[in-house]
Amino acid sequence: MHALQTALIQFNPTVGALEQNADRMIDYAKSAAADGAQLIVFPELSLCGYPPEDLILRPHFIKDCAKQLDRLANELPADAFCIVGAPVDRFNAAAVFHGGKIIGIYRKMLLPNYGVFDEKRVFDAGNEPFTFDAFGTKVGIHICEDSWLADGEACKALAAKQPDLVVNLSASPYHRGKRLEREAVFSAAARAMSAPLLFCNQVGGQDELVFDGGSAAFEVDGTLAACAPLFQEGTLTAGTGIFQALEPLEEVYEALKTGLRDYVDKNGFKKTVVAVSGGIDSALVLAIAVDALGADRVAAVTMPSQYSSDETLSDAEEIAANLGVEFHTIPIFPIFGKFTDELSRLCQGCGGQANPNDQTGLMEENLQARIRGTLIMALSNKNGWLVLSTGNKSEYATGYCTLYGDMAGGLAVIKDVPKTLVFDLCRWRNEQSVVIPPSTIERPPSAELRPNQQDTDSLPPYEVLDPILEAYVEKDMGIDAMLAAGFDEAAVHQAVRLVDLSEYKRRQGPPGIKITPKSFGRDRRMPITNRYRG
Repeated sequence: MHALQTALIQFNPTVGALEQNADRMIDYAKSAAADGAQLIVFPELSLCGYPPEDLILRPHFIKDCAKQLDRLANELPADAFCIVGAPVDRFNAAAVFHGGKIIGIYRKMLLPNYGVFDEKRVFDAGNEPFTFDAFGTKVGIHICEDSWLADGEACKALAAKQPDLVVNLSASPYHRGKRLEREAVFSAAARAMSAPLLFCNQVGGQDELVFDGGSAAFEVDGTLAACAPLFQEGTLTAGTGIFQALEPLEEVYEALKTGLRDYVDKNGFKKTVVAVSGGIDSALVLAIAVDALGADRVAAVTMPSQYSSDETLSDAEEIAANLGVEFHTIPIFPIFGKFTDELSRLCQGCGGQANPNDQTGLMEENLQARIRGTLIMALSNKNGWLVLSTGNKSEYATGYCTLYGDMAGGLAVIKDVPKTLVFDLCRWRNEQSVVIPPSTIERPPSAELRPNQQDTDSLPPYEVLDPILEAYVEKDMGIDAMLAAGFDEAAVHQAVRLVDLSEYKRRQGPPGIKITPKSFGRDRRMPITNRYRG
């Protein structure tokens, strides 16, 4: 790497907390300068946090960002060159500070407008490459997407200026496999621009997104020279070395912990609550919550119905005890009986659509889930607890969840985790220390809303369903392409129908932490009224 002493600050901002973010950047920069750093780099839009979304459209927000940039000019270490990501007018920009003033501003040239990104909605694109001299080193700046096309406009424009070093300020969100994808991208960019490249990434959770850090330094030939750990705030210097990559399941688990912890902390919640059924989904959510927040900030509530088995009740109690959380039991069958008694009068003469003597129909199943949703939201209101809902991606995809019932809550922790991955994560967590009862993992999944119910009564087996959902939701494969790929024809048609018909449910559900290449919500925007099946 070049002789310039550099420090990449892998920073966890809070969106909109301008003064707080600036305070912390000043502290980080002073510490790095005291350790000898000559060039100090912060991530993309680190002053305001990423993504700021429509805050950028508020002129007073831009003015308040400008005030903090003036403050940074006065308080950042004057002897070092500091690069801070911030909105400047309507540009996604990087401001360069030295000697108590801003000596230059780079405006991002390539604005991503796919997946979770919507930058063309709020930002204008820059059109000029930018370099500056830092102690005899010509430093060029890119912001995230600028470096993602090695043969693209931004790389070619900067390469023409022949920089000695390129720094890339990024807010690149996590999904499975993203780390290796980034390494390939920035390695290619370094080679294309014939310069070493420093990648400085945001870390932490912001609504549905998790930023994993993984800041890195690449040699001019694309060789990875140094990289920072994932999901940890801190400073990467050229001599830091390469941190060991996380095992794939651990990586996902850490992403879920990070997203949960920051959602809770940044929104000011002191405590969370999980409805624990004795099933595998709620067990995983409870374990993640305790690992992320500590047992004192998590409560568990079990709400058994007349269909709850002794085994699931025992498992619910056991996992709560294993994790050391506050635990409550609220039986719902007395409430359910009162509801059905009242409803039975209205269900008389329903044209055969409902049998008032049948307690196992769809109305009765959903009613139980909605009673539970009402109770846990009541506890939320009374105690100020954030409800962590427990539905997984397979359930959200197919609508195998109850609107205003088990979908109720403030954060759907495993909303983007397919059911088969839920099992894998639970097994991995138990390899660290056994907290989830083995019977919870081994038992066939069941909503326990009617006698002898199993998920496979309504859905294909998850090992069949999940690859179809991945193909249809994440890869946008059509029915013909899935059949040509060898998927079961009946399962494909059933899954596609359920996914399409359930859009209205997902639109009303809580946000969930993104861990796959395409999640429901920001990533995938489908019409509710939609007759296309293909």
